Amino acid sequence: MSEPAGPLPDRLLALPSTAALGPALRAALQEAAAAADGVAELDESVLQDTLASLALLGADGDVVAAAIADAVPVWRAPMRARVPALVPLLDGLRAAHQVWSLHAEHVGSGNPEGLRRLLLALVRDLRVVLVLLARQLAQMRAAVRADEPTRRALALLTRDIHAPLANRLGIWQLKWELEDLAFRYLQPEIYRRIAGLLDDKRAGRERYIEQVRTQLGEALAAQDVRADVAGRPKHIYSIWRKMQKKQVPIGELYDLRAVRVLVDDVPACYAALGVVHALWTPIPSEFDDYIARPKNNDYRSLHTAVVGPEGKTLEVQIRTREMHEASELGVAAHWRYKETGGSQRAPAGSAALERRIEWMRRLLESHTDGGRAEGLVDAFDTELVEDRVFVLTPKGEIIDLPQGATPLDFAYHVHTMVGHRCRGAKVDGRIVPLDTVLRTGERVEILTAKLPSPRRDWLVAANGFLASPRSREKVRNWFHKLDRERNVQAGRELLERDLRRLGLLQADLAPVLSRFNASSVDDLYVSVALGDVGPNQIGRALLEIERERHAPAQDDAPTLPLRRPRRAPKAADSSFRVVGVDNLLVQVARCCRPVPGEPIAGYLTRARGVSVHRRDCPSFLRLSTGQPQRVLPVEWGEQGGGHESDVVVEAVDRRHLLKDLSNLIAQEDVHVLAIQSEHHRLSRVQLRLRLRVSDYGQLARLLGKLDSVPGVELARRA
Repeated sequence: MSEPAGPLPDRLLALPSTAALGPALRAALQEAAAAADGVAELDESVLQDTLASLALLGADGDVVAAAIADAVPVWRAPMRARVPALVPLLDGLRAAHQVWSLHAEHVGSGNPEGLRRLLLALVRDLRVVLVLLARQLAQMRAAVRADEPTRRALALLTRDIHAPLANRLGIWQLKWELEDLAFRYLQPEIYRRIAGLLDDKRAGRERYIEQVRTQLGEALAAQDVRADVAGRPKHIYSIWRKMQKKQVPIGELYDLRAVRVLVDDVPACYAALGVVHALWTPIPSEFDDYIARPKNNDYRSLHTAVVGPEGKTLEVQIRTREMHEASELGVAAHWRYKETGGSQRAPAGSAALERRIEWMRRLLESHTDGGRAEGLVDAFDTELVEDRVFVLTPKGEIIDLPQGATPLDFAYHVHTMVGHRCRGAKVDGRIVPLDTVLRTGERVEILTAKLPSPRRDWLVAANGFLASPRSREKVRNWFHKLDRERNVQAGRELLERDLRRLGLLQADLAPVLSRFNASSVDDLYVSVALGDVGPNQIGRALLEIERERHAPAQDDAPTLPLRRPRRAPKAADSSFRVVGVDNLLVQVARCCRPVPGEPIAGYLTRARGVSVHRRDCPSFLRLSTGQPQRVLPVEWGEQGGGHESDVVVEAVDRRHLLKDLSNLIAQEDVHVLAIQSEHHRLSRVQLRLRLRVSDYGQLARLLGKLDSVPGVELARRA
């Protein structure tokens, strides 16, 4: 057969399989081809075969256009620019190459299930899977002309990735041929032997199934049983697996040809069974009633084997449409039962994978039924929120972690002792903080110390070091093994460090013990040390008690004969309210710069109105001791857009220290107003930062994280 004449775009657009392309996509394809300098080496027959399979699956125009653009590299960029809707599809096709590379690195020793999950996590638009399956089938068909290593590599990839995905998605049109071709290339002798044992070729078996469907459908209609009859012959790879599982010769397999009958309700199931047994002779030992006695995975159906037309054995499955939906998409899903050997135990995070598979099946069914799939595609981003991330070890092995996981979670997943010894991490070759949130596809390397020494602030949820409860439990267990005295001391140090930042170091802890189910202060320290209670929680509770204790009634506030200030209050003055007095000029004291939520007090100056200090400010304590009559009760009022605060960081002077601190401050959404540095002896440096924060909670979180940066010895309020 001669190749059609004319340029490649014209030849492609003339194919019946490109009928899904609308006028806009056809024009964009022509423009992309005109903008490109030419077409590199391309196996046009593989592309045409791919498009034919996509047409069989009812793929839409965007999927067809993406398959064409990805197959011709010089057309990708122009098509991305002209048709933005293709960008997610082309990105997904490109991301799939990462999975192919990982499979090639670990062929025979890797984790195929992990690779399949990684593929579905990387591909944000699951319509990409249609292109991947169609293209792989086309390449497998063409591999008969390839050399042995190429053919074997394609077959292994098909067996491990593509065929299981086609099976899970219910794409039977491609699944059976992918499995058979992979089996044929990997075990050619066994394939030929089983093919020789069959009494007919596949085309003949398909004609036989069609004859059975017609005959059974007419018999059911004659008995007023409303039913849908479908069927397909068992393919060679499936026959071989059944022979291996049952350890029987091919002559004792009764389901080489099978049909499925779907009816409305359970009584109709038994009525259809009666029609089948009246039409053909049943084989007594091959009847199973999984409706009366469902399988362990809740699979329900009637199975019977009969001697059908021409004396050939035939299996008939009868079930309701509800049972069929449960078997295809529910807990009795055929793919899950087959691949797990009947076990319903699924690995962590499989819920997201199963939601994606169910969504994809619904999308395929909408195409098959002639329905509109736009709604499913539009709802994809909101319905299928991925709850797992899949990252790689330095050797390319896949690690499955919960969404929001950090390098520290990764370390504890690899091994408990790796987590205990963790001192740093690299992501894609770049050193990152231990609270960095990992993304799917990143490669993580853990830097370890010789001796295990977990840090207690890893257990503080506000610090964001651990997202996995399993990881937190491992850290908690480490500290549980320490004696009580050491836990009390560690908890006291952790809590005092946080209270010092909030100006509450001298606060009495007794009033908050009952709130945290502690019978003594030492018990509270132990709870902090083990991560059961966060220091910031105790700080907030103490602040609430402090505010309640120092808030006097308005009737008791003295009336001061102050003259109205000459100028209007500053915009920031609305952040404070002097109890019982209006129209006073109020300003933040520069010596301590309180932030919302901290205990505060006002001091009436001679010329600048009321100056607002932190209650523990040394300047305020000195002034109030000398002239206590000038002290005024002040409350936080309307909070504006931010408050300035000075922070001191003492650290070892090392490379990239300022960069690490700046990145962390930016991640916390805090603005840096000024930085001053002062170098000391023994390679020490003191940084004084003026920051704009929203409230004391944000400042406390930032101080906690600054204190965890490598090299930082102390981070505190100035």
